[in-house]
Amino acid sequence: MLQTIYLFPQMIYLTLTGFLSRLMREFKNDERGLSGVVVAILLILVAVLAIILIWGFLSGWLAELWDRITGQGATIV
Repeated sequence: MLQTIYLFPQMIYLTLTGFLSRLMREFKNDERGLSGVVVAILLILVAVLAIILIWGFLSGWLAELWDRITGQGATIV
């Protein structure tokens, strides 16, 4: 009984590494799902770049607008 308990972590390790290696091998050889992954990564990249560009344009405009508002705030009071 103790021998089985001592071997249990090794059996789990070998089972999981065999499962993971088989999963990776199937993922590499399966060409159907690869294009979907590539498309998803490209869409995420395009979305991030669009957000960066929009943030760059808006930050300058908002900073100018805020300076104009705070500059006129002193004359109102």
